Amino acid sequence: MQRRLVLLTPIAAALVTAGCASLSPAQGLTPGHWDAFNRAQIEGLIASQGKGSPGYNAAKPPYVVFDWDNTSVFLDIEEASLIYQLENLVFGATPAQLETALRKNIPKKDFLPAYNNAAGQPVNIDLVVPDIVASYTWLYQNYKGLKGDQPLAVVAMSPNYGAFITKVRYLYEAIGDTFDHDTAYPWVTYLFAGMTEAQVRKLTADTVAWQLKEPVAKVKWTSPAALPGRAGVVSVSWKNGLRLQPEMQELYAAFRNAGFDVWVCSASFVDVIREISSNPAFGYNNPADRVLAMELERDANGVIQPEFRRGYDQTQGPGKTKNIRRFLVSKYGYGPSFVAGDSEGDQNMMADFPDTKKVLIVNRLRDPKTDIGKFSAMAVQNHGKADTRYLLQGRDDNTGSWVTSQLHTPLGATQGKALK
Repeated sequence: MQRRLVLLTPIAAALVTAGCASLSPAQGLTPGHWDAFNRAQIEGLIASQGKGSPGYNAAKPPYVVFDWDNTSVFLDIEEASLIYQLENLVFGATPAQLETALRKNIPKKDFLPAYNNAAGQPVNIDLVVPDIVASYTWLYQNYKGLKGDQPLAVVAMSPNYGAFITKVRYLYEAIGDTFDHDTAYPWVTYLFAGMTEAQVRKLTADTVAWQLKEPVAKVKWTSPAALPGRAGVVSVSWKNGLRLQPEMQELYAAFRNAGFDVWVCSASFVDVIREISSNPAFGYNNPADRVLAMELERDANGVIQPEFRRGYDQTQGPGKTKNIRRFLVSKYGYGPSFVAGDSEGDQNMMADFPDTKKVLIVNRLRDPKTDIGKFSAMAVQNHGKADTRYLLQGRDDNTGSWVTSQLHTPLGATQGKALK
């Protein structure tokens, strides 16, 4: 990635004058689409704790922790990988194994009314899974990428293809909105059952290459009326057009160049995050072994099983704090100097470590009743104050780019706002 040398912003210069160590040009952040105050605060942190600062010790370096989805990138790589996996039928599971994965820990109660079928009838796991498995069985027997001999273009013409991809994506959304995070977050990872790390990483790389060519837009799928099955016709929509975040790519490098260790803590599957965060083609260049993320059991040959890794905490909500304490605080002896995130799944790690000097929140207009909504309000209130802990960074969802303020502009809107 090409980098430009820049002068310190006035606020960063003031911080250095006030007693922070000098920030070398190589550590400066290009203005890009940063809110200038946020950029200056982070430059000040790098100057005060990085190489060349009075207290820096290479044997006990400071470290930082980034969330991935909707923080380090625009949108969610796990969700994007699911779409690519579905559209291209990249699966390693047999129909029986897929049914096990689909049903894993999902209650039998009806989904929320928002997920009723086209006829207005409630849907639950016992109605939709038989439809998915029946369609997958047909695809499994016919698609040459599984056990059949037909190309993707041919099998995609069958209503089984449309029913399968739509109902799996619908199920992901219905589970996420109906059940708690402990139930919903691991579920999508179980769809990697029967695959190896190398296969998941290739899937991820292919997903990124595809997504970068897609427009930022809302997509809607509806299952074919010709194959209603037991669940009936269902629809699902989501945001498409994952984008890499130049400001974050540079921030990762700036921390590393200044002697900080950089870690990712994500609720996506570990192999997915290892690929997108470490592959040089994607610009973050973070070591693959510096990832804390969702873990599944694997057999002796490294084949992924539809079972969460025993003895591990989920890397979401309080589980992020637990994993940071288990793997990082135990290693370094102290907490992260800096944390970045965007959602309720990140709010615990944002608040739980007294060593954390700055927290960057990518603004997605979170619920003001949640902790991250409260942290966002604090960032707005304290904008411009050098001792603030929370920094709120704006984004335009119409382009996938940051903006030079705290304001968030939702997809389809023309005006941004700071708080929900």
